[in-house]
Amino acid sequence: MIKTRFTKLFGVDHPIAQGGMQWVGVAELVSAVANAGALGFLTALTQPTPEALMKEIARTREMTDKPFGVNLTILPAINPPPYAEYRQAIIESGIKAVETAGYKPQEHVDEFKKHGIKVIHKCTAVRYALSAERMGVDAISIDGFECAGHPGEDDIPGLILIPATANQLTIPMIASGGFGDGRGLVAALALGADGINMGTRFCATQEAPIHPNFKAQMVANSELDTNLMFRSYRNTARVAKNSISTLAVQLEREGKTFEEISHLVRGTRGRAALGNGDLEGGTWAASLVQGLIYDVPTVGELVARIVCEAEQIIERRLQVMVEQASALRAAC
Repeated sequence: MIKTRFTKLFGVDHPIAQGGMQWVGVAELVSAVANAGALGFLTALTQPTPEALMKEIARTREMTDKPFGVNLTILPAINPPPYAEYRQAIIESGIKAVETAGYKPQEHVDEFKKHGIKVIHKCTAVRYALSAERMGVDAISIDGFECAGHPGEDDIPGLILIPATANQLTIPMIASGGFGDGRGLVAALALGADGINMGTRFCATQEAPIHPNFKAQMVANSELDTNLMFRSYRNTARVAKNSISTLAVQLEREGKTFEEISHLVRGTRGRAALGNGDLEGGTWAASLVQGLIYDVPTVGELVARIVCEAEQIIERRLQVMVEQASALRAAC
């Protein structure tokens, strides 16, 4: 069993997390991740009200007695959700781990910490990770350019971003973006991370609450099948390549404003598609890890496979290499 600062901090068996995913991070998936010995996060804003979030937390507890957390993503908006009320619902529900993401989380971090809740903050750059560390978070989730959703605007892939962040942080860090097997877990640990975060790979599991058409498409897709939208608006989003996202990118390149393409990329449109199976019904987040997805296992099977692969790589390949190198040095 692989133990790291992350597993010790959050009391889980394996250094694997399932972070917040809008419309997907619900009880069925999160409880399955928890039961597999990893750390899953309900997505607070998937629930329409703070009261609904409390019910979803209670529903998750009916499915698992292992640790899980809640993601709270804070984004600037003309009419923002009642973030403080969602935060209070998390606190009153006795949640012990929260993943924050987005804009200026200090107020929320302070309140969570006041109630003994461990906070992991999602970042896309070293400077943001250091800022979050100064805010007092307990851990960082660092998102490389390969990730689904919003990778930031620096375009730094994980191979550089993970060790660059590890070089400067003192708190635990998990790596996100393009992870989906044991090789990725070992690589992340070698680069200085304390574990991995997976989103897209967990979507291609039996328990993920999305239509089987999307899971099959992730298996069929390769690492080439994503689009980067909103580049010119400085709000880059990586989504699966389909006719809708391709049209949105084309219109953006022609100089259209966000308002002129917003009807194509509405979240409600994507949510409906995830439910009814229409692959061309809207846009949906997916990372480059699609190129490493070959099946749709249960969450338990996936986590066990990743951990087993990682342990075998460490024990059978890396350790053998070290022993061979030691033998060569002794012979010199």
